[in-house]
Amino acid sequence: MGSSAISVLVALIGVLFIFMCTPTTSTTLTTNKTNTQFIKTSCTNTTYPALCLQSLSSYSNKIKSNYQKLVYTAVSVAFKSAQSASSVVSDLTRRQNIKRSEAVALKDCVESIRDSIDELRQSLKQMKSLNGTRRYYQMSNVRTWMSAALSDDDTCLNGLEEEHVSGQTRDTIKESLVNVTQLTSNALFLCNRLNYTH
Repeated sequence: MGSSAISVLVALIGVLFIFMCTPTTSTTLTTNKTNTQFIKTSCTNTTYPALCLQSLSSYSNKIKSNYQKLVYTAVSVAFKSAQSASSVVSDLTRRQNIKRSEAVALKDCVESIRDSIDELRQSLKQMKSLNGTRRYYQMSNVRTWMSAALSDDDTCLNGLEEEHVSGQTRDTIKESLVNVTQLTSNALFLCNRLNYTH
Protein backbone atom coordinates (compact mmCIF):
# COMPACT_ATOMS: atom_id res chain seq x y z
CA MET A 1 0.00 0.00 0.00
CA GLY A 2 1.46 3.34 -1.04
CA SER A 3 2.05 6.25 1.32
CA SER A 4 -0.79 8.25 -0.27
CA ALA A 5 -3.20 5.35 0.30
CA ILE A 6 -2.11 5.15 3.95
CA SER A 7 -2.64 8.91 4.33
CA VAL A 8 -6.16 8.62 2.89
CA LEU A 9 -6.93 5.68 5.21
CA VAL A 10 -5.69 7.60 8.27
CA ALA A 11 -7.76 10.62 7.23
CA LEU A 12 -10.88 8.46 6.79
CA ILE A 13 -10.38 6.87 10.20
CA GLY A 14 -9.97 10.34 11.73
CA VAL A 15 -13.18 11.62 10.11
CA LEU A 16 -15.05 8.47 11.18
CA PHE A 17 -13.79 8.95 14.75
CA ILE A 18 -15.03 12.55 14.80
CA PHE A 19 -18.47 11.51 13.55
CA MET A 20 -18.67 8.76 16.15
CA CYS A 21 -17.78 11.13 18.99
CA THR A 22 -19.99 14.03 18.00
CA PRO A 23 -23.39 12.38 18.59
CA THR A 24 -22.21 11.10 21.98
CA THR A 25 -21.23 14.60 23.08
CA SER A 26 -24.48 15.99 21.74
CA THR A 27 -26.47 13.20 23.39
CA THR A 28 -24.68 13.81 26.71
CA LEU A 29 -25.51 17.51 26.59
CA THR A 30 -29.13 16.76 25.72
CA THR A 31 -29.38 14.18 28.51
CA ASN A 32 -27.90 16.60 31.07
CA LYS A 33 -30.37 19.28 29.97
CA THR A 34 -33.27 16.80 30.17
CA ASN A 35 -32.21 15.67 33.66
CA THR A 36 -31.92 19.26 34.90
CA GLN A 37 -35.30 20.11 33.35
CA PHE A 38 -36.84 17.15 35.20
CA ILE A 39 -35.53 18.53 38.50
CA LYS A 40 -36.69 22.05 37.66
CA THR A 41 -40.19 20.84 36.80
CA SER A 42 -40.37 18.71 39.94
CA CYS A 43 -39.25 21.66 42.10
CA THR A 44 -41.71 24.15 40.59
CA ASN A 45 -44.46 23.76 43.19
CA THR A 46 -42.25 23.25 46.25
CA THR A 47 -42.31 25.94 48.93
CA TYR A 48 -38.80 27.08 47.99
CA PRO A 49 -38.38 26.23 44.27
CA ALA A 50 -35.14 28.15 43.69
CA LEU A 51 -33.44 26.43 46.64
CA CYS A 52 -34.87 23.09 45.49
CA LEU A 53 -33.33 23.45 42.03
CA GLN A 54 -30.05 24.84 43.35
CA SER A 55 -29.64 22.06 45.93
CA LEU A 56 -30.48 19.20 43.57
CA SER A 57 -29.18 20.25 40.14
CA SER A 58 -25.62 19.07 40.85
CA TYR A 59 -27.07 15.55 41.31
CA SER A 60 -28.91 15.57 37.96
CA ASN A 61 -26.80 12.77 36.43
CA LYS A 62 -27.49 10.59 39.45
CA ILE A 63 -31.21 11.40 39.62
CA LYS A 64 -31.79 11.31 35.85
CA SER A 65 -35.61 11.29 35.49
CA ASN A 66 -36.24 8.96 38.42
CA TYR A 67 -38.66 10.56 40.88
CA GLN A 68 -37.81 8.18 43.71
CA LYS A 69 -34.11 9.05 43.35
CA LEU A 70 -35.07 12.73 43.33
CA VAL A 71 -36.92 12.38 46.64
CA TYR A 72 -34.12 10.32 48.20
CA THR A 73 -31.54 12.92 47.14
CA ALA A 74 -33.67 15.78 48.50
CA VAL A 75 -33.92 14.03 51.89
CA SER A 76 -30.18 13.31 51.81
CA VAL A 77 -29.38 16.99 51.13
CA ALA A 78 -31.62 18.04 54.05
CA PHE A 79 -29.90 15.43 56.25
CA LYS A 80 -26.42 16.80 55.43
CA SER A 81 -27.61 20.35 56.07
CA ALA A 82 -29.01 19.31 59.48
CA GLN A 83 -25.67 17.72 60.38
CA SER A 84 -23.91 20.95 59.46
CA ALA A 85 -26.35 23.01 61.57
CA SER A 86 -25.80 20.67 64.51
CA SER A 87 -22.04 21.32 64.31
CA VAL A 88 -22.62 25.09 64.26
CA VAL A 89 -24.84 25.02 67.36
CA SER A 90 -22.56 22.56 69.19
CA ASP A 91 -19.61 24.90 68.60
CA LEU A 92 -21.61 27.81 70.06
CA THR A 93 -22.33 25.85 73.27
CA ARG A 94 -18.59 25.60 73.92
CA ARG A 95 -18.01 29.34 74.06
CA GLN A 96 -16.60 30.66 77.33
CA ASN A 97 -18.70 33.82 77.73
CA ILE A 98 -22.13 32.26 77.31
CA LYS A 99 -24.93 33.09 79.78
CA ARG A 100 -26.60 30.28 81.71
CA SER A 101 -30.00 30.87 80.08
CA GLU A 102 -28.38 30.81 76.65
CA ALA A 103 -26.48 27.63 77.49
CA VAL A 104 -29.75 25.88 78.40
CA ALA A 105 -31.46 27.08 75.21
CA LEU A 106 -28.51 26.00 73.06
CA LYS A 107 -28.37 22.59 74.74
CA ASP A 108 -32.09 22.11 74.06
CA CYS A 109 -31.54 23.27 70.49
CA VAL A 110 -28.74 20.74 69.93
CA GLU A 111 -31.01 17.96 71.20
CA SER A 112 -33.83 19.08 68.89
CA ILE A 113 -31.51 19.15 65.88
CA ARG A 114 -30.12 15.72 66.77
CA ASP A 115 -33.68 14.40 66.90
CA SER A 116 -34.26 15.96 63.48
CA ILE A 117 -31.09 14.32 62.13
CA ASP A 118 -32.20 10.94 63.49
CA GLU A 119 -35.62 11.30 61.84
CA LEU A 120 -34.07 12.23 58.51
CA ARG A 121 -31.69 9.27 58.85
CA GLN A 122 -34.66 6.97 59.49
CA SER A 123 -36.35 8.40 56.39
CA LEU A 124 -33.31 7.64 54.23
CA LYS A 125 -33.03 4.14 55.66
CA GLN A 126 -36.71 3.46 54.95
CA MET A 127 -36.46 4.80 51.40
CA LYS A 128 -33.53 2.48 50.68
CA SER A 129 -35.70 -0.54 51.40
CA LEU A 130 -38.94 0.43 49.64
CA ASN A 131 -40.92 -2.67 48.76
CA GLY A 132 -43.83 -2.80 46.32
CA THR A 133 -46.25 -4.50 48.72
CA ARG A 134 -45.33 -2.33 51.72
CA ARG A 135 -44.51 0.86 49.85
CA TYR A 136 -47.54 2.88 51.00
CA TYR A 137 -46.87 2.05 54.66
CA GLN A 138 -43.14 2.77 54.30
CA MET A 139 -43.72 6.14 52.62
CA SER A 140 -46.20 7.00 55.36
CA ASN A 141 -43.38 6.41 57.86
CA VAL A 142 -41.06 8.63 55.85
CA ARG A 143 -43.60 11.47 55.78
CA THR A 144 -44.17 11.13 59.54
CA TRP A 145 -40.44 11.28 60.31
CA MET A 146 -39.87 14.23 58.01
CA SER A 147 -42.78 16.16 59.54
CA ALA A 148 -41.30 15.42 62.97
CA ALA A 149 -37.90 16.68 61.77
CA LEU A 150 -39.48 19.99 60.73
CA SER A 151 -41.21 20.22 64.11
CA ASP A 152 -37.92 19.63 65.94
CA ASP A 153 -36.22 22.39 63.96
CA ASP A 154 -39.07 24.75 64.87
CA THR A 155 -38.70 23.76 68.54
CA CYS A 156 -35.08 24.89 68.44
CA LEU A 157 -35.93 28.22 66.80
CA ASN A 158 -38.80 28.89 69.22
CA GLY A 159 -36.55 28.12 72.19
CA LEU A 160 -34.06 30.74 71.04
CA GLU A 161 -36.79 33.39 71.06
CA GLU A 162 -38.22 32.36 74.43
CA GLU A 163 -34.85 32.34 76.20
CA HIS A 164 -33.80 35.66 74.62
CA VAL A 165 -30.59 34.29 73.18
CA SER A 166 -28.28 37.14 72.13
CA GLY A 167 -28.72 38.57 68.65
CA GLN A 168 -25.51 37.35 67.01
CA THR A 169 -25.81 33.83 68.42
CA ARG A 170 -29.49 33.63 67.47
CA ASP A 171 -28.80 34.92 63.95
CA THR A 172 -26.00 32.40 63.40
CA ILE A 173 -28.25 29.51 64.45
CA LYS A 174 -31.21 30.84 62.47
CA GLU A 175 -29.13 31.11 59.32
CA SER A 176 -28.14 27.45 59.60
CA LEU A 177 -31.56 26.19 60.63
CA VAL A 178 -33.60 28.17 58.12
CA ASN A 179 -31.66 26.39 55.37
CA VAL A 180 -32.38 23.02 57.03
CA THR A 181 -36.10 23.72 57.42
CA GLN A 182 -36.45 24.94 53.84
CA LEU A 183 -34.62 21.91 52.43
CA THR A 184 -36.68 19.57 54.63
CA SER A 185 -39.90 21.32 53.63
CA ASN A 186 -39.04 20.87 49.95
CA ALA A 187 -38.11 17.22 50.48
CA LEU A 188 -41.38 16.59 52.32
CA PHE A 189 -43.36 18.16 49.48
CA LEU A 190 -41.60 15.95 46.93
CA CYS A 191 -42.10 12.95 49.20
CA ASN A 192 -45.84 13.64 49.47
CA ARG A 193 -46.14 13.39 45.68
CA LEU A 194 -44.29 10.08 45.41
CA ASN A 195 -47.22 7.78 46.18
CA TYR A 196 -49.63 9.42 43.82
CA THR A 197 -47.61 10.00 40.69
CA HIS A 198 -44.75 7.48 40.65
